[in-house]
Amino acid sequence: MSETSRDALRERASKLDAADPLAPQRGLFALDDGVYLDGNSLGALPVHVPARVQDVLTRQWGELRIRSWGESGWWTAPERIGDRIAPLVGAAAGQIVVGDSTSVNVFKAVVAATRLASLAGEGRDEILVDATTFPTDGYIAASAARLTGHRIVPVAPDGVPAALGPRTAAVLLNQVDFRTGRLHDLPGLTAAVHAAGAIAVWDLCHSAGALPVGLDEHGVDLAVGCTYKYLNGGPGSPAYLYVAERHQAAFDSPLPGWNSHADPFGMTPDYAPADGSVRGRVGTPDIVSMLTLEAALDVWDGVSVDAVRAKSLALTDFFLECVEAYVPAGRVTSLTPAAHAERGSQVALRCDDAEPVMRRLIERGVVGDLRRPDVLRFGFTPLYVGFADAERAARVLAEVLDEVPAG
Repeated sequence: MSETSRDALRERASKLDAADPLAPQRGLFALDDGVYLDGNSLGALPVHVPARVQDVLTRQWGELRIRSWGESGWWTAPERIGDRIAPLVGAAAGQIVVGDSTSVNVFKAVVAATRLASLAGEGRDEILVDATTFPTDGYIAASAARLTGHRIVPVAPDGVPAALGPRTAAVLLNQVDFRTGRLHDLPGLTAAVHAAGAIAVWDLCHSAGALPVGLDEHGVDLAVGCTYKYLNGGPGSPAYLYVAERHQAAFDSPLPGWNSHADPFGMTPDYAPADGSVRGRVGTPDIVSMLTLEAALDVWDGVSVDAVRAKSLALTDFFLECVEAYVPAGRVTSLTPAAHAERGSQVALRCDDAEPVMRRLIERGVVGDLRRPDVLRFGFTPLYVGFADAERAARVLAEVLDEVPAG
């Protein structure tokens, strides 16, 4: 490729960054001179979070101690922070509770979904699971099926409508495929699940904070998601559980811990569930991690998810254009759909030499990740990734591929 063409792409990147309404958000994050394209695994640290966490440790815990459950709002944090997340996934307040891991929440949601389905009658003994799902979802769903006497039916998301039937109790799907970045049709698949009389459970780990979800608008029944990717909550930050308001009175958690009891301090031997999203709680919340997440969510103040989605698509379009321009023909193939309606906020490139290529990219300041054996993943977090980052990543990728022999 000529230097003139490279200069033209760099100039376009500069103009796009100058016109980007989200560009000021980048200054809210602790970043270096590298290109960080792994926010779909772990989001960057918002710069104000350490001071907030220091207050949690020194004042709330160190000085107030037990009083902080009331005076610092620790006890109500799971629902309060859930209400902060709700607008980012298209949910009204009172339907999301924060706590536990994604895996634990998948278990709660799948078992509860089978119990909700049983209320409609007998004979629903199948759980459909995304055959391309993140492994944990499959492991948890299989365990839930064994415990509840259901049969697991793995099926590709586009095959779900044909696989649905009178025996289907619940369907567990990922909105965005973690390997390829493919965006699945949440509205259409949810409608198909409902038409079959089943319960739709969605995993939002790779979509929340990157694109509009529309949980309420599209009638999703239950949903789970992590907070350490596009929501920047920090390593191991607590996940969340969405229970649509219409299901809350019947939601029967398989983990009825004391925190979800109607009278948690009554210490009675019999369990009586609390009302609302509180039913999704289990044990004592992880307060330090949870309040770290709450502080991190401040970066979303005044930010439109629609604006984030627009930039995400523009970034991934531009990156793919630069890859096509810079990278030698035949060395990589995009697994991420070109159609906007089918694309999340990452680009996955198949590369025969993925492991040494990613290792060298990271050494040269372009941080992505890989999925063995041959997938390079690049996550585009619109709050802090710019167009110059996209151009540089593609350019360095081409240089690395020139250094790594094909084959």
